[in-house]
Amino acid sequence: MADAKPSSPGNVAQLSFEDALAELELIVRGLEGGQQKLESAIGAYERGAALRRHCEAKLAEAEARVAAIVQHEDGSLTTRGAE
Repeated sequence: MADAKPSSPGNVAQLSFEDALAELELIVRGLEGGQQKLESAIGAYERGAALRRHCEAKLAEAEARVAAIVQHEDGSLTTRGAE
């Protein structure tokens, strides 16, 4: 996705973490370049903020899943609640 154009504003929730992060990186590079018109830069910033929130939520979800893994004395792994 590194050379793709940012996707439409409404579909952030459908993006995988990796796709959202790649798009966020594109937006950051574009904003750092300073070549966008003001309205375009504001839109890109807003999209970037939504992507950042999405990535943070995905990371928190993954962290919770990892934290729920329990190792038993016999070395087997389960998740909390499935013990």
